[in-house]
This record gives sequence, C-alpha cells and structure tokens, in this order.
Amino acid sequence: MKKATTFLSILLLALLPWLSPAQSSQPALIDRELLFGDPEISGAQLSPDGKFLSFIKPYNGTRNIWVKGLNEAFDKARPMTNDQARPVRGYFWSRDGKYLLYSQDKGGDENFNIYAVNPAETLPASQAVPAARDLTGLKGVRVLIYNVPLTDPNSLFIGLNERDKAWHDLYKLNLTTGEKTLVRQNNDRIGAWEFDWNDQLRVASRSNPDGSTEWLRVEGEKMTPFYKSSIDEQSNVVSFAKDNKRVYLITNMGTNRDLSEIVLLDPATGKEEPFQADPMKRVDVGNLTISEKTHEPIYVSFEDERMRRVWKDKEFEKDFKTVSSQLPGLDLYPASNTTDERLWLISASSATQPPVTYLFDRQTKKLTKQYETRPKLKSSDLAEMKAVRYKSSDGLEIPAYLTLPKGVAAKNLPIIILPHGGPWSRDTYGFNAMHQFLANRGYAVLSPNFRASTGYGKKFLNAGNNEWGQKMQDDLTWGVKYLISQGIADPKKVGIMGGSYGGYATLAGVTFTPDLYAAGVAIVAPSNLTTLLTTIPPYWEAIRQQFHRRMGDPSTEAGKAQLIRQSPLTAADKIKTPLLVVQGANDPRVNKAESDQIVVALRDRNYPVQYLLAPDEGHGFVRPVNNMAMLAASEKFLAKQLNGRYQESMSPAVAKRLSEITVDPKTVELKKIGKATMEMK
Repeated sequence: MKKATTFLSILLLALLPWLSPAQSSQPALIDRELLFGDPEISGAQLSPDGKFLSFIKPYNGTRNIWVKGLNEAFDKARPMTNDQARPVRGYFWSRDGKYLLYSQDKGGDENFNIYAVNPAETLPASQAVPAARDLTGLKGVRVLIYNVPLTDPNSLFIGLNERDKAWHDLYKLNLTTGEKTLVRQNNDRIGAWEFDWNDQLRVASRSNPDGSTEWLRVEGEKMTPFYKSSIDEQSNVVSFAKDNKRVYLITNMGTNRDLSEIVLLDPATGKEEPFQADPMKRVDVGNLTISEKTHEPIYVSFEDERMRRVWKDKEFEKDFKTVSSQLPGLDLYPASNTTDERLWLISASSATQPPVTYLFDRQTKKLTKQYETRPKLKSSDLAEMKAVRYKSSDGLEIPAYLTLPKGVAAKNLPIIILPHGGPWSRDTYGFNAMHQFLANRGYAVLSPNFRASTGYGKKFLNAGNNEWGQKMQDDLTWGVKYLISQGIADPKKVGIMGGSYGGYATLAGVTFTPDLYAAGVAIVAPSNLTTLLTTIPPYWEAIRQQFHRRMGDPSTEAGKAQLIRQSPLTAADKIKTPLLVVQGANDPRVNKAESDQIVVALRDRNYPVQYLLAPDEGHGFVRPVNNMAMLAASEKFLAKQLNGRYQESMSPAVAKRLSEITVDPKTVELKKIGKATMEMK
C-alpha cells in the first residue's frame, strides 16, 4: 500500500502542470489535421441546369474535383480530376455545363494555365477519370480570365502576357479546340477589360505611368477616357446596368468622399448619380451582387465588424430571411446557383462554426443540408471571435478581432499578434482556422486592421503611406499595449506571426521593437524592401507606382534611404527574439532571397534561427503535407518560447517532410538580384 501511495504521489506531481486551474477546463488539444487538413468536402457548385453537383474532396491523397447527380448520395460521386502535383483549389462549370474548368500553376510559380474536363466523357475500363486538357499550354505565362460569356458558352475571354510579360493581350479561347484568337493587343497599359450583358467589349481601365487609373470607352479600335481617379483614390467598374448603357462604378474619388460608394455612371455623357453608400457611414462599400437573369441588383454588402447587406431585390431578401430563420447566428453566403436562379447553394458559418453548405429551392422554399466542410470539429471546442477597437500611438482608432482561449480566465495570457498580408487588405469576422488553432493552444490572438488596411475609407488606407515599419508597426505595438492594459496579456509572453506583409511585420516587430516580442514566425516575409521591389513580377507593372507611393520611391535618393531604413534587414543586428523563417522556393511575389538574407544576417552574427524552405511551394504553402510540417514546427516553436500547449504527434509523412524542408542556415548562399545587391549599405 505504501508503494502504491508513493507511485500515486509521483503520478500526481507529474500531472500537476496539466491539472492547474489555468488549464484544467481547457478543451482538449484539437488535432492539427482537423483544422488544417483537407476538408472532407468543399467548393460545391451547381451545374447550370441543376442536374449535377460538383465539389472538391481528396482523391488519391490530393484535393480534386468530383461530380454527382444532385439527388444522389455523396458516396455515388465520381472523380473528375487526378492532379497529384498540387490540389485543385477552385473551378467552375462552362455556361452550358459541358466542361469543368480549372487553373493550375507549377510549384507555386503563379503562371496559371486553364484546364478542362468533360464530365460526360465515356471512360475505358482502365481509366478512372476523364482526361484533363490543358487549353492554354503555355510556359512562363500567367493566364487571366476576363469574361465567361453567356452568349457563347463554348468560349472564354482570357488575357495572355506571352508577348509582353508586363501586360496581357486579350484573346478568345475556344473550349472545344483550345484555339486562341487575338481580340486586342494591349499597347495601352490596359489592366482590365469589361464586357456588357451581350458580351461585347465596352470598357477598359488604363494604369497610367503616374499611378492614376483611367476608364475608357471601347468603340472599335478607338478608346475614349470617361473617368479618372488619382493614385490615392480607387475606382472600379463592377458591371453594366440593366439598360446596357450605364455602369455601376465603385469609387471614392473626390475631396468630399472618404468611404467608397457605388454610383451609376454613363460612359457616353459622364453623368453620374448615387446608387449606394454605407447607410451607417462606417465602412467602404463591399460587393454588388447582380442577377444574371434579370440584370437587376440583388444586394450590396458592407464588411463592418460583421457583414451587413442592403437589399435591392425584395423577393431575394424574403428568401434569405427564410433561410436565416432556420440557421440563426450564422452568416450566409451565396456560393452557386443554376442559370434559372431557382436553386442556390448557401454557405453558412460563424467564428465557431466551420462552413456548412445547404441547397435552397426558391420555388418550394425547401432548405436541405448538403455537407459540412469539417464535421469532426466540435463547435463547443471552438472559441468566439469578437471585434475590439483601440487607439494607436497618434490616437488613430484601430479595429481588430480578438479570440480568447476557452476554459481559462482572460488574464495574463501568452498572446499572438497575427497581422494580415497585403498590406492593402483586411481581416474579417468568421471561422478562422489559425485563430482557433492558436487559441486552442492557450494563446489570446489579436488580428489588427492596422492603417493601410482596406475597407475603412481612403484616409485610413492612405494613413499607411510610407509608414511600413513605422506607424503601421505602431498599430501592432499599441495592440499589445491594449491587451496588457486590459490585463489579458502577459507582457513577457508576446509572439507575432504572419505571412507576406504579415511576415514583414513580424520581422519589423523583432527588429524595430526588439524588447516587445518573445517569439516570431515570419512566413514568406520581405526583409529587404529594395530587393523586394526589384523582384516583383513584371505583370504587376500596373500597380508598380502604388508600391512606390505607399512604400518608398526607389528612383529618388530620399525614397532609397526610406526603403533601407524601413527594411528589417537593416536592423537585423538588433534581433534578440527567437525567430522561425518560412519560405516557398518558387515564390514570385516575395523572392526566396528575402528569407535567405535575414537568415544569413542572423547566422553571420552567430544568432540562432530556424529556417523552413519548401522547394515545391510559392507564396504560401498549398500542399497539405508542407503546410502541416510548417504548422507542427511553428506550434512547437511558439510553445517553447511562450509556454503554450502543443501537439507532439505528427504523421510519418509530415515528420519526413519537416525533416526535408528544414534548412541548416550554414548552407544558405546569397546571390545578386538584378541591379539590387542583397547587402544593405
């Protein structure tokens, strides 16, 4: 008995950290696979006639397209593609339902080609899926889709930068033969082509060398300007109106406009009339949804703390209220519809509910559940997301989203600042796998919409001009201070993690505010703003001046000095925060050299740094095995530095991949990039 008592005492001592009040009521660790593994089913689309339902689910271990009869069970579905190199992430039906169309690049290089499969193809016994035809078949060319014409369902209007890497010529693509017919050679810096309801080319946008955007009427070979917004303003034609003369234009042009709104504009006369602005005067206009059947507006959306809609079609509004009444507390998003607009797929979700897809019949008003993307995730284990606001260093109010771990008091917690990429984008409310992942591991997670984020008006957006690493970084720093002032954050256990601009913010955080953070995970992160601007893809020429305006102009001495000053590489000698760097070798946006430079800078001062480099990825990891390896490494790294929880186990395939993509910093070699050296002077 004495031995048993002694053993029990030892066991209790061993378990004591896990039985403390801070952790005893936390949900169990959620397996990474449940949050970030392949969804069981996702991306459903109705065929135009409503007879079939397509969707994405794994086939031979990789996400591919499947099809079933609308009323068939999901286990009766047939695979349509067998792409093993990279998951199929998106696709659509041709207008006549004859083909399923999707795009793929090679290893993340973002040079996309368009592929087609015929679901009705008769297959020989030895063949499991229809043959996927590469319709464009080009190398080193980025194919864009401009228009999917209703009037000619066997074609697409596409853009090819084969002739000029910076600008896309307009072609018409035959879906049956793959024949490409030149419609318009782009000699005028055209960034977008717009078609009317008869699929006639009517409008184009030109990106001027000074960064302004000019909208042009297309009349044969002639193009006539009718609207112009400056480099600090935005304008975008979203659709033709029902009269096929006027256009719906989103704009914030003019000194009297801060928040963008929608106007009806006549390109022939220049006459403009208001259509819709935010009735609450809080945010920019979001999306305009128009019926392809009636050509009338259905609703206008606004992305506030949560999404709001202003309805233009009262019958649709009634139907949405019918659906909403059956799915209380969930945000509803139309995902697909039949050509006659009778059948709709609706995606329903919230911060604690991964997307669930329903079929709604507008005629019978019947709502039928189709599938859950992640049915094994328990909503009861997920943490709520709430909107918060705090003041930055100069008093500017910063909107943000905060997720707190379940089962523990919101006091003295380790925290993760999670800045979004872009930076000209924004975070929104909803199911966020990274928020849930980190909160489940015990962290409070804050996603700030720092200045330069979109959606809050042009003053807020332009307040970020030339503020990379400065006031934009302050907006993150003061987010930490806010959480500390609320008693939520342990000031000694603050981490920062992000990708793209969020990766830059991570590097800027550990260099420009080295005492603030105890851990950083920088994913596809710019470290040297000079080399970043030197290596952006040629087809980004249309927005090159935007980069110079918002980051620093490398053609001026003052701009060069600014870019050097705001580059984390310049202050790499100040880093004293443990750092994990993650990169895709084929990234066309943030070149591999950006990560190499910061790794070498730390290595050369004998400062430890972890480096993951995937040879088959680009700007972010797409292959699940790579993503899982990165997450496993990040989770363990953060737990070590911030004392969070982590899942030790991983599959043999993930463990093998993590070993393969882990780089010894001693082996990293720097190379010269064009005219910009990789040394900061």
